[in-house]
Amino acid sequence: MRIGAFLLGAALSARAATFYVTISGLGGEPDYEQRFKMWADDIDTSLKRAGGDANVITLVAPTREQIRAKFADVTRQAHPDDAFVLMLIGHGTYDGVDYKFNIPGPDITGAELASLLDKVPASRQLVVNMTSCSGGSINLLQKKNRIVITATKTGTEKNATVFARYWADALRDPEADADKNDTVSALEAFHFAERKTTEYFDSQKRLATEHAVLEDTGKGDGERNPSADNGEGKLAAVFPMVRLGANAAAARDPAKRPLLEKKDQLEQAIDKLKYDKAALPEDEYKKQLTQLLVELAKTQEEIDK
Repeated sequence: MRIGAFLLGAALSARAATFYVTISGLGGEPDYEQRFKMWADDIDTSLKRAGGDANVITLVAPTREQIRAKFADVTRQAHPDDAFVLMLIGHGTYDGVDYKFNIPGPDITGAELASLLDKVPASRQLVVNMTSCSGGSINLLQKKNRIVITATKTGTEKNATVFARYWADALRDPEADADKNDTVSALEAFHFAERKTTEYFDSQKRLATEHAVLEDTGKGDGERNPSADNGEGKLAAVFPMVRLGANAAAARDPAKRPLLEKKDQLEQAIDKLKYDKAALPEDEYKKQLTQLLVELAKTQEEIDK
């Protein structure tokens, strides 16, 4: 990667938008109905508060036709430079072949969700399936340039999950921002929610019935601890989920949005470079990292004015 070419490409590219679709499914019981809706509402609030070029859509207990219609709307509006995030909260089932997301009327299958996702032109995609049995959807949803996060590692983990609670927390808790750059990436949100879920079961002195995994290579079963060592997490590390603090304030200022986007691009390049470190000569790695850090500092200076 050459810093000059990278920055020129970032400067010439049109501002990209992110489409967020959060769907809370059928609860089956009042308690679950309330929880699913509450977590979806929390996510909706955090995304809208973050500002920027975000299109936030939240569906509560929709039918399959309503989901199809909303996907059709996004498909018409989105462009290849955009990003798309689908978040599923609720109950799921898995019969050994196909995963199904529980909604009013006929359930929607993992295969149909994959088909709908394939039609969305946004080139960067993230699916966060937080339902029971969600691990059974990985092989159906995975694709090049698509990050897939599931609350369970397999389709046989059938108990109701709590991962969604902590994923919602990750989008508003500064603790999730591990590198303290006022942006929570998909990878940071995953690590936060996975850790909090583990702590929940430990504090309850219960055997964990869900084990979240992340897959962003387009193959494999996902990893509980994605890292450069196992090759998972490279795309998730450079996928911004939500802005916090000063970044959120800048996102609400039209004059500063171009600078904020440049900052995002630089931080993403730094994260990508760190994943590629092993493939580069040490001198070249240090040179590129220094150039990116200097440019990042200059950009932050402009934002802070």
